[in-house]
Amino acid sequence: MRGSLGGLDAGNAFPYDLRTMFAVIMTGGKQYIVREGQQLKIEKLPGEKGDKIDFQEVLLLAEDDGAVTDIGTPTLKGKKVSAEILEQGKGKKIDIVKYKPKSKYTRRTGHRQPYTKVLITKI
Repeated sequence: MRGSLGGLDAGNAFPYDLRTMFAVIMTGGKQYIVREGQQLKIEKLPGEKGDKIDFQEVLLLAEDDGAVTDIGTPTLKGKKVSAEILEQGKGKKIDIVKYKPKSKYTRRTGHRQPYTKVLITKI
């Protein structure tokens, strides 16, 4: 093994600097690991494209190398993650088919889950 990466070259194994901060936030009933500059799709939030939002429910703040780690109980007081709304949209269509044999009953519907695409600007 070379170094602490288990034989992996740091340039190939990790697409980010090893001294960057990451956070675990909670929104829409789900938890997300986020870094500055990252784009992600989350459950729909109110707002328009270009609006700034803050995530107050920060569960964990840490550096990638483990030098600094703050764990909330259950959240960290006074900490927030800032983001910018990039897009409001709908996901791929999901087909729902209900079928009962021998009774000529078939029902087809669809669903497209709304989402908000955000850019993490500051941790």
